[in-house]
Amino acid sequence: MTDVRLPLRALVPFAAGSVGMGIWVTVPGIFLLYFLTDVLAVPPSTAGIALLLPNVADIVTHPWVGRISDTGLVGTGHRRRLMLAGCVVALAFVALFAVPSDLHGTTAAIWVAVTLVAGNLLYSLYQVSYLATPADLGIGYHERTRLMGYRNVVITVSVLLAGVAAPVVAGDEPGVGDYTRMALLLGAVMLAAMLVGITGVARLNRAAPGTLAGPEHRGGLLVALRDRQFRALTASYLTVAITMNLVLAAMPYFAEYEMGRSSLTTVLIAAFMAPAVLTTPLWVLVARRFGKHRSLIMAQTAFVAGSLVLALGAAAGLHLVIAAVAVLGVSFAAMQLMPLSMVPDVIADAGPAGAASAGSYTGVWTAAEATGGALGPYVYSACLAVGGFAASTAGEHATQPPGALAAVRYGFTLVPAALMTIAIALQCRYTLDKGAHTSSPSSPGAVAQEKAVS
Repeated sequence: MTDVRLPLRALVPFAAGSVGMGIWVTVPGIFLLYFLTDVLAVPPSTAGIALLLPNVADIVTHPWVGRISDTGLVGTGHRRRLMLAGCVVALAFVALFAVPSDLHGTTAAIWVAVTLVAGNLLYSLYQVSYLATPADLGIGYHERTRLMGYRNVVITVSVLLAGVAAPVVAGDEPGVGDYTRMALLLGAVMLAAMLVGITGVARLNRAAPGTLAGPEHRGGLLVALRDRQFRALTASYLTVAITMNLVLAAMPYFAEYEMGRSSLTTVLIAAFMAPAVLTTPLWVLVARRFGKHRSLIMAQTAFVAGSLVLALGAAAGLHLVIAAVAVLGVSFAAMQLMPLSMVPDVIADAGPAGAASAGSYTGVWTAAEATGGALGPYVYSACLAVGGFAASTAGEHATQPPGALAAVRYGFTLVPAALMTIAIALQCRYTLDKGAHTSSPSSPGAVAQEKAVS
């Protein structure tokens, strides 16, 4: 069997939807912890909790949203209604940074936490349905990688541009008003991109319609949780998500307190994201040659090596630091592409029950991703708190003790290396990919059918 070839007129707008998703994940991921501790004078321990607790709700809400998305698919033949409602997340993005001027410390942390709860729920309406799309289509193993390759290039470009544009728009020594101006601009871009993404989903559904499973196959959340391959893949991805979000949150601190220049934040983000953009098409080819699982293990191993080099800190010199960050970026491209294209492989392998529960699978998956997004900054904030890091308001420059400076460096390097080693161990429990990349199932359930025939 051969893959259905998806047309560019559907691929491009679908991928464009990731621009909005990338802004929501990246800008708060990179700047929100720093915004709390160095602009709103929130102590690191309090800031970490303010970012962690709102995401605890995602463990419940994302699978629930997935179930609703599956129900909507059966009733209407598509998932786009939830996606349209989720576009309101653009307003929540603006509210995150539009903190009233009289709020500082704990009260400011409460404002951000409450806004984050609302924003995460709205975001899940869009994200869960969006990521369920590959499993809804009548495409096979390699075409899923190609589809997510387009998506990953676009989302990585958006992460790069947002990560570079946000500090430029905010300006030097930014205050709350500067961050609000930045959020208004990027929020408008977010909304426009997400609306375009909905048109892309509609075109993909028309170009490669899948076969809807009957109601007798609907198992919802239990189907996903009982899937051994899915559990192994999700556990590894959760650890990867924690690691990558920690790295992003730590970059402004590493640039200012280890490298000595806060302006290097933009340089480090560019050194991380640009290689990720450039190498995503190459990772698609690598996956076709070696399979997604082996390619992912290679990327994770390279990430560990790059993190250990960064542990040398400023003593390594700026050029070596940038090169090591670039290695992390190359690895990041694969760690986004491979798992996201493996989820529909797992769903297809589960047969009709998996196809009927695709939203539940992606609901659990995005809950793990959101949890990683919360735990990453929290783990780094815990490192800062242990080191005695001193919070400050905009324009202030607190003198940091040696323990805090050590926490800045090793929280950015050795802790991610340790976490990624755990992710590799968990990923090795995934066995579905063995030999799968040599075949091209063209519809959900085809992998399972081929196994039965063989």
